Amino acid sequence: MAKAKKTSSNTIASNKKARFEFFIEEEFEAGIALQGWEVKSMRAGRVQLKESYVIIKNAELYLFGAHMSPLNSASTHVVADPIRARKLLMKRYEINRLIGQVERAGYTLAPLSLYWIRGRAKLKIGLAKGKKQHDKRATIKERDWKREQHRILKSG
Repeated sequence: MAKAKKTSSNTIASNKKARFEFFIEEEFEAGIALQGWEVKSMRAGRVQLKESYVIIKNAELYLFGAHMSPLNSASTHVVADPIRARKLLMKRYEINRLIGQVERAGYTLAPLSLYWIRGRAKLKIGLAKGKKQHDKRATIKERDWKREQHRILKSG
């Protein structure tokens, strides 16, 4: 399967908090079953993934907690639920593999980013393990050190 180049213009929303809270072991790409008003609000950039998560229900994957604000002009005849559960579309063998990892190995599924590929909305999901508090502190320390190095090199 050929991958399209992902540029910043293709990105709709990203979940920076997920990379801070979890160690991302592996990344997967999933399609999303959307309604028309949701596509319009995504095109307008009115999506938040910050507090969203992926759950497994009846051997299928669902995106919970993603907030898509409805546009006034787009959803006049439809009752819009901004945080409804959205079904994720993946191959059956990929879903089975993810279910096995989550149930047996103690992983969790975290949405990382939402973007367009060839006119279709895709969600990048990370197979993740939770970080402990000391891991989070180390991440902050490393980020601050890199920022300081950049300042030193820039001024020198």
